Amino acid sequence: MRPIDPLGTTGTPAQPDLNLLRTFLAVYRSGSFTAAAQLLGLSQPTVTTQIRSLERQTHRELFERLPRGVAPTAVAHELATRVAAPLDALAAATGHGPREESHAEPVHLAGPAELLSTRALPALAPLVTEGVRLRVATGLTDPLLDELRAGRHDLVIATTRPRGRTLSAVPLTDEEFVLVAAPVWADRAAERGAADGPAALHDIPLITYAEDLPIVRRYWRHVFGRRLNCRAAVSVPDLRAVLALVTAGAGFSVLPRYLCAGELASGALVLLDAPEDAPINTGWLVRRPGTSENPHVALVRDRLLEAGRTW
Repeated sequence: MRPIDPLGTTGTPAQPDLNLLRTFLAVYRSGSFTAAAQLLGLSQPTVTTQIRSLERQTHRELFERLPRGVAPTAVAHELATRVAAPLDALAAATGHGPREESHAEPVHLAGPAELLSTRALPALAPLVTEGVRLRVATGLTDPLLDELRAGRHDLVIATTRPRGRTLSAVPLTDEEFVLVAAPVWADRAAERGAADGPAALHDIPLITYAEDLPIVRRYWRHVFGRRLNCRAAVSVPDLRAVLALVTAGAGFSVLPRYLCAGELASGALVLLDAPEDAPINTGWLVRRPGTSENPHVALVRDRLLEAGRTW
């Protein structure tokens, strides 16, 4: 996709219309024309007219109109990435930035405990020091998305893309799954020989996240092209606990690389397999369009999307 010219210029550059860009960013962050109008102190028809004007200038559709709110297009995501920081800096310099709104309600964020603990919450620490308040919940994706639809959360980090058009989902990060064990088990598997393939692991205890082995079964299908015939020695619904057990020598498992990167670097864990095409799962940052007028929701969302590129 070619870069977006937010001014819709052809030939001689036009003067930027900051009002249109501010309105665009308010709609992008709040998820609806009505919510943006309330944030900006404008009428809803004025916001609609300004967005249409910006769309004419860019010659691109910026928002998909939904029964409730709007969903940003890929063009809008790109434009927001380019203009958010400069506009926020300008607003802060004039004393009207979102960080000045200390009365804002807490942001309700939910997602997998492991990703929140090791990646998302550390990335949000600078916002907390600037006055953003967080209320964090953990759990599985499907129940959390149901709670998001019911209004219990502002943002959810999901391990699958939500179905339907009532939720706005943006890719957050890709996690790679790796097959790991402590060195003692890796040496034992090596003694069985490469010819045995995954069968070399049958005598090693399997440590897993859930009794039905969802992560490990997916790895077996994707990498080995066969069905997993193995029962868990330990099942514990927290990947951090799985990591601790495997590092302590309890057996082998499949884990997200981000979670065990330190142990792999130190040699506490080793890779049992290094496929050219490792299983990848995309994490999504999800919100309900038009449900929050809290400016800190946008701050948290933008910060997570920025940090997610490095995870």
